[in-house]
Amino acid sequence: MAWSIAEVARMSGVTSRTLRHYDEIGLLPPAWIGSNGHRYYEEADLLRLQQILLMRELDLGLREIEVVLDRQVDQVAVLREHHGRLLAERDRLETLVRTVGRTLAELEEGKDDNDMAKINRPENLFEGFEASAAEAEAEARARWPAQWEQARQAREAMTAEDQERWQREVTAQMIRIAEFMVAGTPVADPAVQSEVHAHYQGICRFWTPNAAAYKGLAQTYVDDPQIRANYDTIAEGLAVYQQQAMAVYADARLN
Repeated sequence: MAWSIAEVARMSGVTSRTLRHYDEIGLLPPAWIGSNGHRYYEEADLLRLQQILLMRELDLGLREIEVVLDRQVDQVAVLREHHGRLLAERDRLETLVRTVGRTLAELEEGKDDNDMAKINRPENLFEGFEASAAEAEAEARARWPAQWEQARQAREAMTAEDQERWQREVTAQMIRIAEFMVAGTPVADPAVQSEVHAHYQGICRFWTPNAAAYKGLAQTYVDDPQIRANYDTIAEGLAVYQQQAMAVYADARLN
């Protein structure tokens, strides 16, 4: 069974223009094109479109999505990874709903007092919230002011083309390291450490971390939900593997 581009657009909410763009860049070609020139999509194409939309929700760029889809041919495994992240996000949102609902109820009970005396446990006001990117950057600026300023100046000096090229390089390196992980290569293996050295050199374009700072950066790949999701989208467990490999490199090369 096949669906026309208009039908796919109606079902998915993706415009026909966007679907044509996905075809033009090779991200989602149609199953076939009719004699009338219209694009037609089959079930496998709809599944690929679903995966594209899921990864767009994770803020991955189109080129990065294409690389992921072309490398991970096991659709069930890919969907299972996305399902796990969606469940985690659902749980976080449900926690926020409970937090806001509880606060509203307690404020309603205490509204006659015109204060927050009825908030029994103030720490509950913040359950489910995550630190914002601005907060994370503010923390980095406070902990490593000189390095933060160096990185800021380097970022500002980059053109849009520089940023796109850098992002492609980062993604390609993530995939290479993922291939080592999938193959069961130890993080201390020279080939893995060679990739980590390239990663360190890339970081040094913006700032030069010592051993402690590089290991701290590695830990953010595991602790920061968005960064971890980006790594684990390439391959489940990649964030932890990257962190461990960076820690080995820091101990061996930066101390």
